[in-house]
Formats: sequence, C-alpha cells, structure tokens
Amino acid sequence: MSARQLEYFRGKLLEWREELLQESDQTLMHLQQESGQEPDFADRASTETDRSIELRTRDRERKLIVKIDTALKRVEEGTYGYCEETGDPISLRRLEARPIATLGIDAQERHERRERIYRDD
Repeated sequence: MSARQLEYFRGKLLEWREELLQESDQTLMHLQQESGQEPDFADRASTETDRSIELRTRDRERKLIVKIDTALKRVEEGTYGYCEETGDPISLRRLEARPIATLGIDAQERHERRERIYRDD
C-alpha cells in the first residue's frame, strides 16, 4: 500500500473516531439533562427504553473505537491493509467499505463459516 493510500485510510479512521466520540459526548449531555421524573408510568417506561437503547448503541460504538484505535496502530506499524491470517494484502475496496478490517475476503469468509459451524444454537 502506498504512503498516500495509508494516509487516506488514517484520515478516514481518525474522522470516524472523532464522529463517534462526538456522538458519545452528545449522549452523555442528553442523559444528564433528562429528568428521571416522568409523571406517567408509560412515559417513564418509554424513557427508560429509549435510554437503554441509546446506551447499548454507545457501548457498541465504544467497542468500535477500540477497533479503530487498533487499526490506527497498525497504520503506524506498517501492518495496516494486510490480512492477519494470511499476510496477503486486503483489497482497497474492502478497506474502503470496512476500514477496520483485519482479514481479507477469503479469510473472513472462512472465519464466518467456522463460526456458523461451531456456534451454539
């Protein structure tokens, strides 16, 4: 991967990370501003459900930030864009669609097949 391409993906990862952090800050402010004193039980239940969904979303985004940080570390180390399993380059189309990808398409498909075979139903 060329230096120009690495810089492009580094910028893309940093921008994505910043967006997620801003959303997290907005959620925190929103939760702090909400009063938990809804007079109606139905309104209170609805508010709690909304809050629960929002917190689950932010938890997923927190995990995504960790993956973005790992990808940024790989950019710095010079290993970004290479499959962790095979060592082959990951296609630019795949990285464009999923900048945190650590496996090439073939390795990812093998991984997903193994997950389906060994998952507990």
